[in-house]
Amino acid sequence: MRRRDFAVVASAGFLGACSTKGKRLIGVVPKGSAHIFWQSVHAGAVKAARESDVEIVWNGPPQETDFNQQIQIVDSMINRGVSAIVLAPIDKKSMVGVVERAVAAKIPVMIFDSGIDTDKFISQVATDNYHAGELGADRVAKLLDGQGKIAMVMVQPGAASTMAREQGFKDRIAKVHLGIKIVDERYGWADFSKSLAVSENILTAHPEVQALFASNESSTVGAAQALKARKSKVKLVGFDSSPQLIEDMKAGVVDSLVIQNPFRMGYEATRAAIDHLDGKPVTKINNLAPRLIELANLNAPDVQEQLNPDLKKYLE
Repeated sequence: MRRRDFAVVASAGFLGACSTKGKRLIGVVPKGSAHIFWQSVHAGAVKAARESDVEIVWNGPPQETDFNQQIQIVDSMINRGVSAIVLAPIDKKSMVGVVERAVAAKIPVMIFDSGIDTDKFISQVATDNYHAGELGADRVAKLLDGQGKIAMVMVQPGAASTMAREQGFKDRIAKVHLGIKIVDERYGWADFSKSLAVSENILTAHPEVQALFASNESSTVGAAQALKARKSKVKLVGFDSSPQLIEDMKAGVVDSLVIQNPFRMGYEATRAAIDHLDGKPVTKINNLAPRLIELANLNAPDVQEQLNPDLKKYLE
């Protein structure tokens, strides 16, 4: 894939080959690269960079569980002396050390998508994930008329964003929807095939389950594949979106999706880095509102705009 206004990197050893041509260099480090979510974040970051004539260095690990690789990438950016780092931490504890190393090296850090157990960052831009989980719980309860047994296809321990969604979901069920019982919850480890396997295991172990809640793109894809394979009528409320998940919604496999705005997230986080470098004030915690989409509102113009940012405009 061609890149025009920014550098794309394939490994932690990329930085010596980058040329800034006098521009400020901002390193943007996602959790991974396999999901369309990160492509949308990337496009938003590029939009912000083009507006201010800075250069983006984009690099993330292949797997969203590989925090060691993410640490190496951030360390390489520190060694190169980038102007700022925009980071989506894979693990809220494991990434603390490298963030604090960047700050000690006078490189400001913006956090996006998922929180971290340090306050040394300049700004954090993320979905209000706890509330997003509550939205999912309310939808499941509505589908089951407030009574029934359900299960959760979760992501991985240590990932602050998905943990917040899952906690918001569980708390809402426990406090508001007292007729709903969560009978199983398992991790899919941010992987499509593993999420499929745990979904199948849940459905086998608990044939009484009437609905599933999946807390990110990979877990939702895996759960949808399991339901399709079984021709199951179990309801699925998922999280995030992709063209395949939208098709699954149209086909009735997925009931609804709680979605984020990854394009805006990438834009706002990179914009915060630029504004900070320019000496402008930035918001410390910027929570973006989630929304629930279903067939009834799928074709609304604002929903379509959020689901389908013009990636080609920024990533080709």
